[in-house]
Amino acid sequence: MPSVELTIRQAEANDVPQILQFIKELADYEKLSPQVTATEQALRNSLFGAQKSAEAVIAEQNKTPLGFALFFHNFSTFEGRPGLYLEDIYVQPESRGKGVGTALMKHLAATALERNCARMEWSVLNWNENAIRLYKTLGSAPMNEWRVYRLTGEPLAKLAQKNIGKNRLRKNLG
Repeated sequence: MPSVELTIRQAEANDVPQILQFIKELADYEKLSPQVTATEQALRNSLFGAQKSAEAVIAEQNKTPLGFALFFHNFSTFEGRPGLYLEDIYVQPESRGKGVGTALMKHLAATALERNCARMEWSVLNWNENAIRLYKTLGSAPMNEWRVYRLTGEPLAKLAQKNIGKNRLRKNLG
């Protein structure tokens, strides 16, 4: 039986419905489904619009999508170069353990090097032992001395209002 090659390709605008489906499956796996508010239009704008802020790649076999990775560039001030931040990677359950996740990670590592990135980073839920095992086999190391902080929703708006108010005050006084 001939083996069928896995391909990793850059996502295209017509992949948006599949990407959203993968996002919903990932959220379900992570028990975070209520947090998914993404729409096809929002993804289309973010991935393919005039001010695209992220990119995605699709892993497929026989033109059947098996998983995806969504990433964007961050920046290392210490290195003075960009980094590649992997926001999400997902492989459908029936394709796990078959090298799809590793292939996606290798593709992203090659992309990072091609783009002169200083590093590649991502976050993983502390209970996701399968993912953690994969990441360790790839040679990655946890950043235990760092904590991730997040500002969203009302606290984000409240903080922005404080800054907006101060900026307006400066303009009025100046």
